[in-house]
Amino acid sequence: MPQVDHNRAHSRRLRRLLAALEAASPEPTDTEPRGVEVVRAPGCVNLMGDHTESNDGLVLPVAIGLDTWLAYRPRHDGHVRVVSTQDAATSSFWIDDVSPEPRGRFETWPAYVEGMAWSLREAALSVHGLDGVVDQLVPTDAGLGSAAALELAAGLALLGDAHTLVDRPSLAALAQRAERDYVGTDGGIMYQYSAASGCAGQAILLDCRSLESRHVKLPRGLSVVVCDPGWRLDDWSALAAERRAECGRAVALIAERVPSVASLRDLDEATLHRQSYLLPAAVARRAQHVVAENERVIATRAALETGDLDALGRSFAASHQSQRTLYEVGSPAADAMVEIALSVRGVIAARMTEGERGGYTVNLVLDEAVPALQATMARRYADRTGLNAHVYPVPVVDAAGFVATQ
Repeated sequence: MPQVDHNRAHSRRLRRLLAALEAASPEPTDTEPRGVEVVRAPGCVNLMGDHTESNDGLVLPVAIGLDTWLAYRPRHDGHVRVVSTQDAATSSFWIDDVSPEPRGRFETWPAYVEGMAWSLREAALSVHGLDGVVDQLVPTDAGLGSAAALELAAGLALLGDAHTLVDRPSLAALAQRAERDYVGTDGGIMYQYSAASGCAGQAILLDCRSLESRHVKLPRGLSVVVCDPGWRLDDWSALAAERRAECGRAVALIAERVPSVASLRDLDEATLHRQSYLLPAAVARRAQHVVAENERVIATRAALETGDLDALGRSFAASHQSQRTLYEVGSPAADAMVEIALSVRGVIAARMTEGERGGYTVNLVLDEAVPALQATMARRYADRTGLNAHVYPVPVVDAAGFVATQ
C-alpha cells in the first residue's frame, strides 16, 4: 500500500476509535465542533555516536517510520483525556493541575503526555484540552525513541494551531524538559530533536552542546534495519549512571591540568593520550571511547555523503568494538546479532547501539539484501542464543507533523 494511502487508512481507523470513545464516555464532553485532527511523530535510531550525547558530543540519528499516532478533538476547557490502543490506561487530567511532583512515574505512558502539557504551560504557550486516542507503533522498550515520539505527538496536539509559533528545536527542548523535570528521567535531547527535525532519506548531524545541526543525505539503495535481540539488562540505568560519572571524573581530572576542558567534547585523541596518565585505567577507557566516537560521527557523515560503503563498515565495526572493550557495555546477544548480520551478503555495516540496555543493533543494508537478512536472523539467532530476534526494516521519514485525514 502506498504510504499516503496507508496514512489515510490509519487515520480513519483512529478517527473511528475516537468516535467510539466519545460515544461510550459517561462524562459530558466539551469538544469543539471542528473535525478530528491527527498527528504522527517518528521514532529514532542513532547511526553513530553512542554515549557522546551526555558528554556534549556529536550524534547522527535518523527519524524512522515506527511512529506514534494521536487522533484528537480539541476541547473548549482545559481537560485532557487520552486513551491508548495498546493498553487499558488513560491519561486524564486538567492542564492547570499538572505538577512535577511526585517523581518516579516514567514507566507509564500517561506521564509523558502530562509532562508535555506541563512543559508547554510553563513556557507560557497557549495549550488546549482534548479527547484523543494514541497508537504507539514504536516498540516501547527497545530504545527507539518511543517516549520522545509520544511527547512530540502530544505537544503538537496540545498546541493545535499554535504549533506554528514554536520552532522545532524549541519544541524538542520543551519535550526534553518534560522528560527530565516532570517524568524524572535523565535523558539527552537526541530523540526529541530527531522526532522534531527529521527529514525523509536523511540523517541529522547534531551537536548536542550547541544544538546546531545539518542534514546528511543517505546513499540511494541503502536501507536502515534495526534488530532487537530480545534481551534487556535489568539495571541498565544504574550502569549508564556509572559510566556518565566515570566520564565526568575524566573531565575533572584533566581540567586540573587543562582548565579549558569542560567536557570530553573538548578533547581530541592526541590530547587525551597526552593526559591519560592522570586517569585511572577504567576512567581512561571510557574517555577513549567517547573521544573516538565523536570522530567516528564525522567519519560516518563523510562516508554517507560520498557513498563510501567500505568506510561505513569500518566505522560501524570500530564503534561496536569500542563499546564492548572500552565503554564495556552490550551483551553476547548483541554481539551474536552483529556477527550474524555481517555474514549476510549485502549487509554493509552493523553495530550495537544503546548498549547500556543490552543493545539493539543498527544495520546498513543494500535494499535487495533486506529479505536475506530477515531470513538469516530468523534462522540462526534463536539457535545460537535461545532468544527471538525482532527485525525492523525502517524507512527514514520526515519529522512529526499533522496528517491529512481525507
